Amino acid sequence: MSQQTKILLVEDDRNFGDVLCSYLEMNEYEVTLAVDGEQGLETFKKGNYDLCIFDVMMPKKDGFALAKDVRELDQVVPIIFLTAKTMKEDIIKGFKLGADDYISKPFTSEELLYRIQAVLKRSMKPDRQKQEAKEFNIGKYHFNYPLRILTFTDGKEEVQEKLSPKEAELLRMFCQYVNDILPRSLALKEIWDEDNYFTARSMDVFVTKLRKYLKLDDNIEIVNIHGNGFQLRIQESEEA
Repeated sequence: MSQQTKILLVEDDRNFGDVLCSYLEMNEYEVTLAVDGEQGLETFKKGNYDLCIFDVMMPKKDGFALAKDVRELDQVVPIIFLTAKTMKEDIIKGFKLGADDYISKPFTSEELLYRIQAVLKRSMKPDRQKQEAKEFNIGKYHFNYPLRILTFTDGKEEVQEKLSPKEAELLRMFCQYVNDILPRSLALKEIWDEDNYFTARSMDVFVTKLRKYLKLDDNIEIVNIHGNGFQLRIQESEEA
């Protein structure tokens, strides 16, 4: 990988933590180890991590409390819990706090590696090529992001819409996440600079506007994914 994925591992068993660090570094991950919840939070604040792995039972601040604090700072960074507990209540609590996965001890290094790869794949940000793209094809539409022009063409007619700056920003993010979930919190922070009730309602209004613009193509829809965000779905046309 050209740029190493940065992982924050918070594990109070120093020997076990060192073993995990060595294994993950052998697999080309850059790992920072913290040995308690408080140190983990301070380390997270100072770095920019692609994934967090938190042990649940730790001194000073347990993994659940740490995850809650991290979620207040970053709502999208993936979190995996490591725990000796297998109680259903604890697992549910972990997911309610925003965990992406939950691994019960003991586990093999290979299992952890595969789970990390799966979580990163699900939560992967658009690659640089998509981020730098200026024009997008969306079904029968063509979207010119710099000019903010959305053009519908079906061979019979051509319809153009001039989008507002926020409409264009939101549509570009949908194009970057096409057929995948665009996290509401990510869009709000990128476009509105904050995630709160009022900006969320504003985003809903803009989504409604984009649905109206895209209604000429029956193979396109923007779906509300409850509790997560939205998804721009494009089905392949049945036409030959």
